[in-house]
Amino acid sequence: MTTYRIAEAAQLLGVSDDTVRRWVEAGKLTSMTDSGRLAVDGGELAVLAESLADSPDVAGRRRSSARNRLAGIVVAVRKDSVMAQVEMICGPHRVVSLMSADAADELGLVPGARAVASIKATNVVVERP
Repeated sequence: MTTYRIAEAAQLLGVSDDTVRRWVEAGKLTSMTDSGRLAVDGGELAVLAESLADSPDVAGRRRSSARNRLAGIVVAVRKDSVMAQVEMICGPHRVVSLMSADAADELGLVPGARAVASIKATNVVVERP
């Protein structure tokens, strides 16, 4: 059985340690002790992560076939007359997108703007640490 300490679970889900502790207190996750520290079961954490990813966006998300959606903040926009490179931080992840400069302007992508990176790829590499 794989277990994750509270800080590890929080990092994986992109939330604070306190949020994970509140989920344990609310019964969304079952806690146990791992070397004297509070931990949660990896299987339960996976179920919770999936439910969080599938929960509807109350702000009115656009319909899309892309299932890999990462909410984040724009940290850099580099544009020339034709293309733009937009860099976002989505939780612990850095996402870089190349698009037309017109698209970046139309979306109002500037450092500090909230955005969602919708990723649809036919080739995704999965690694384990």
